[in-house]
Amino acid sequence: MAVQGGLKSVIAALLANLGIAAGKLAGFVVTRSASLLAEGIHSLADSCNQALLLLGMRRARKPPSREHPFGYGRERYFWAFVVSVVLFALGAGYAIFEGINKVRHPHEIKNLWWAVGILAAGILLESFSFRMAIKESNKVRGKQGWWTFIRRSRSPELPVVVLEDFGALLGLVLALAAVLLAELTGNPVWDGIGTLSIGVLLGLIAIVLAIEMKSLLIGEGALPEHRKKLLATTKAVPGVREVAHMRTQHLGPDDLLVGLKVLFDPDLSMAEIARVVDDIQAQLEEAVPYSTVVYVEPELKHDSNPDTSST
Repeated sequence: MAVQGGLKSVIAALLANLGIAAGKLAGFVVTRSASLLAEGIHSLADSCNQALLLLGMRRARKPPSREHPFGYGRERYFWAFVVSVVLFALGAGYAIFEGINKVRHPHEIKNLWWAVGILAAGILLESFSFRMAIKESNKVRGKQGWWTFIRRSRSPELPVVVLEDFGALLGLVLALAAVLLAELTGNPVWDGIGTLSIGVLLGLIAIVLAIEMKSLLIGEGALPEHRKKLLATTKAVPGVREVAHMRTQHLGPDDLLVGLKVLFDPDLSMAEIARVVDDIQAQLEEAVPYSTVVYVEPELKHDSNPDTSST
């Protein structure tokens, strides 16, 4: 569901941003508004970002190979990290540069109502994309707050699109406010200030995305509730006396590596232990379906202090 929802949101955002970018850039040609130009570059950057997310989702479906025996699931994390770099370098960097230039050398905005109309249309289109991202995210977010959802999500596409669309909507509002203030006050410096504000906003979003995607690339474990379920399921398997320790790591959004050291009942034969190991693997895959790689190592004696709550 998360994969399908992410795909729908990415495609909706891509189509919306392509249309918005064309309108904003056409509006800049007519009005010479720096805020419109910054927003046009922002929408182009977002369009590139959605294309990169689609590329990552496609490449992640490649089957495991000798060079990559655990598959290519982390392609989705890598391309999402590239998205944060593109957003920072192309979106935020250009907007800040253009904003500083327009504050130092302000230009009068021409054809104000063209700018207002284009920005209003952009807000409507971006609202559609944002609504789609919210709707699909709510299917997997549950009762989590939005910040918690962004921090805890192991699937990168939905948090990326939610943050991008939020930034795009807020950027459009800032651009609209800037051009109106420039007209009402007769001071075109407001247009440059609006552009600078858009650049700072994009930079902050890019930094948040980069931090989260870096953490996923390095390797995050299963969510706490899933770790508890994995541990409880293993302990409930007949023949298991105790779990000495458990380690988990996401190989991709839909692939979890689970490593267990298990103390078995001492009267079990080797053949019986092998059957218990098979039962553990089958039940873990049923309890947490994305537990696609499970390794079980026998613990010969119970001399460890199993603290699996933080693994």
